[in-house]
Amino acid sequence: MQTDQDFMRIALSEAESAFKKDEVPVGAVVVFSGRIIARAHNEPITRHDPSAHAEMLALRQAAEAIGNYRLTGAELYVTLEPCIMCAGAIIQARLARVIFGTRDPKCGAVASLYDVLTDKRLNHHVAVTEGILKEECGEIISRFFREKRVVSAAVAVK
Repeated sequence: MQTDQDFMRIALSEAESAFKKDEVPVGAVVVFSGRIIARAHNEPITRHDPSAHAEMLALRQAAEAIGNYRLTGAELYVTLEPCIMCAGAIIQARLARVIFGTRDPKCGAVASLYDVLTDKRLNHHVAVTEGILKEECGEIISRFFREKRVVSAAVAVK
C-alpha cells in the first residue's frame, strides 16, 4: 500500500517535468481507491491556457477516467498549495482530501491567504493535509525562481 509520501514523490516527478519545460514546477496526482487515475504538471505556457495548472489538468484527466465530474472519494496530491481557481475546482469535483507539499504565500487558497476548502459557508468541505515532503516541494519552486533571477540578471548586464 502506498503512502502519502509515495504519491507526493510521483507529484514531484511531475513537477520536474514542468521544470524541464520552463513551466512553474508544480505537479499533481489524483488517487482513487488507492490507485493513481491521473497525473499532470503545470502547462499554462505550453498550452497558452491560464487554467492549465497541474491540479486542473489532473482533475480533468481523473473525471475522464471515471466518467464523472464528481470525484467523490478521490484525493489530490499537489506539490504546491492550490490557488483560488484550483480550490474552486476541487470543491466542484467533491474531492475527499487534498494533500499538498508546501505553502504558497502569494496565491495559496487552502491555508496561506484563504481557507477555501474548509469554509463552512460552502456546501462541500475537503480534508486537508499539508507539509508532505515540504522541503523537496519547496526546493524545486525555489530553484526554479532562483534560476530565473540569475538569467534575468545576466540579461540585464548585457
